[in-house]
Amino acid sequence: MSYRKNGTVMKKLINPDKKNWEELLKRPTQTISEIEGIVTRIFSEVKDGGDRTLQKYTQEFDKATLKSIQVTKEEIHAASAMLSEDLKQAIAMAKKNIETFHKAQRTPKVEVETSNGVFCWQEKRPIEKVGLYIPGGTAPLFSTILMLAIPARIAGCKEVVLCTPPNAEAKVHPAILYTANLCGIDQIYKVGGIQAIAGMTFGTESIPKVYKIFGPGNQYVTVAKQLATNYGAAIDMPAGPSELLVMADDTANASFVASDLLSQAEHGIDSQVILVSTSKEMIKAVEQEINVQINELDRKDIATKAIANSKLILMENEEDAIELINTYGPEHYILCVRNEEKFLANIKNAGSVFIGNYTPESAGDYASGTNHTLPTNGYAKQYSGVNLDSFMKSMTFQRITPEGIANIGKTIELMAEAEGLQAHKNAVTLRLDSLKNK
Repeated sequence: MSYRKNGTVMKKLINPDKKNWEELLKRPTQTISEIEGIVTRIFSEVKDGGDRTLQKYTQEFDKATLKSIQVTKEEIHAASAMLSEDLKQAIAMAKKNIETFHKAQRTPKVEVETSNGVFCWQEKRPIEKVGLYIPGGTAPLFSTILMLAIPARIAGCKEVVLCTPPNAEAKVHPAILYTANLCGIDQIYKVGGIQAIAGMTFGTESIPKVYKIFGPGNQYVTVAKQLATNYGAAIDMPAGPSELLVMADDTANASFVASDLLSQAEHGIDSQVILVSTSKEMIKAVEQEINVQINELDRKDIATKAIANSKLILMENEEDAIELINTYGPEHYILCVRNEEKFLANIKNAGSVFIGNYTPESAGDYASGTNHTLPTNGYAKQYSGVNLDSFMKSMTFQRITPEGIANIGKTIELMAEAEGLQAHKNAVTLRLDSLKNK
């Protein structure tokens, strides 16, 4: 069933059969196979052609002719004068909250004596070289710089590289430059899309090669990041088009729910929003609110196309609603229900959860302090969102005393022999024999 008014179309589902859940919860994205060909080709060209290839594809995709790939210091400094003081103060407040939350994620060294004389510990070390991808285009996401650069700096990453697509005049949005500079990043490159990911993967004459790539993007960027792992680069997660699921019963505010759904729908035509409810009246009220609010949006055309991918799902009971939500595994999950604790206790798969009528998803996107770089397309079942540990590696250490090797030596010998690894056994036997001789 669908509902049409003022040009918007929303698919309504009532107690859908479980056997159909997988199909009805599909994201409106292309398959990897449909994109992989062009991604592989551009990767190969960037690997061989370096900056020249980056300039070629920037001209083709962004209609920009680049004289220099790197943003100059003059461009960075000029950006500050182009922003209002109010916006600068807003960015500063968001930066403070994000820093507060991510500094709190620091963990102490873990130390334990597993047996007498056997000391083991774990410490974290920053990833030395990281690359940040910041989407530009119709929505320059300068807020994503805060979400990535702040934990990178707190972690202590030595080199932080930022790539973002320029506009047709070969310029980067001033808010992106200002925010990057505020976060201490001066290696900024005017490259977007597949070619940016390839540039950071292989390194070019201008762009340094990095060890791990972070940041959201469209379907092409997502596949490019996945391909980058074949060439030795790690990635934060597969993060593609934005998505939101709202669980709301009759205690929710319908206008708030509609505004949240539209906030994600305006991201792009391949975004997806879903409302799950146990209240028929709430679904009807949200439908009506969407059709009122969508007409006030500057990005109405984009939101309208995304709404066509939306679902309004009426569930008979809370248990089935919870199971359906976990099956979907939303990037963003808003929860406005009477039985809040039950839903919170049973959510297994979600990137970030927003609780109550006065917790819009936009808060997490900008200024509450949590990170908005989150797994999409169901990857919340396997991945966490970006956090401080995303920019660090856990390293283990051990020191064994003569008493310690005497305590665990026989165990090692027996296990190594059982696996047929004689040299492993000998490495212990020689040490045990040296202690006997003493």
